[in-house]
Amino acid sequence: MPVKTPLMETVVIRDLNCLDYADTLMRQKNFTRQRTESSVDELWMLEHDRVFSLGQNSRPQHILAPGDIPVVQSDRGGQVTYHGPGQLVVYLLFDLKRKGLGVRQVVDGIESAVIDLLGSYGLPAEAKKSAPGVYVAGAKVCSLGLRVSRSCAYHGLSLNVKMDLEPYSRINPCGFPGLAMQDLFGLGFEIAMADLKQDLAQRLLQQFAYRHKTPEDWYHGF
Repeated sequence: MPVKTPLMETVVIRDLNCLDYADTLMRQKNFTRQRTESSVDELWMLEHDRVFSLGQNSRPQHILAPGDIPVVQSDRGGQVTYHGPGQLVVYLLFDLKRKGLGVRQVVDGIESAVIDLLGSYGLPAEAKKSAPGVYVAGAKVCSLGLRVSRSCAYHGLSLNVKMDLEPYSRINPCGFPGLAMQDLFGLGFEIAMADLKQDLAQRLLQQFAYRHKTPEDWYHGF
């Protein structure tokens, strides 16, 4: 276990509202490429316009009928997924070497934070080792995908909150034909996006041993 330093306990949280997926991907890659050993880790919370993103292992047959929704090649792990308004996306730009974390630990930590969050809302959730993500009553509500470069992670999670789920019928979500997708609203729970961001951020900070931050300490924009 590495010796703890202030940088290990510090994180910048950015509340970025709704951003273009391709532009945000470029920003993540640039941040990771340019960061140094003294760069503070960051947590980006946002929504995307409608887009299908392809993981590095994506197969063309899993894109059934994209129609008018753009398809963007990503460099994260996993298969194809959908992003759109009403879905909370959280990108974790962490120095894994400095934190003493492996990819599996990050995945487990994200899943645990989301499961804890949903449990506090009265929604019994679970993870599946064979198919990363978080599920409620057999339907997937949270998808995961990470990329590691120079021992630093980026990408993260997408949590379906209150959104149009129809686009999932145009793909095999995460490479699984017929996989049921759901959002919190469809499960009978409604929450303001701003409140959800605060709740999930605090659970992620606790899970990964970062210092507590209030929304007044968050950044808005880059």
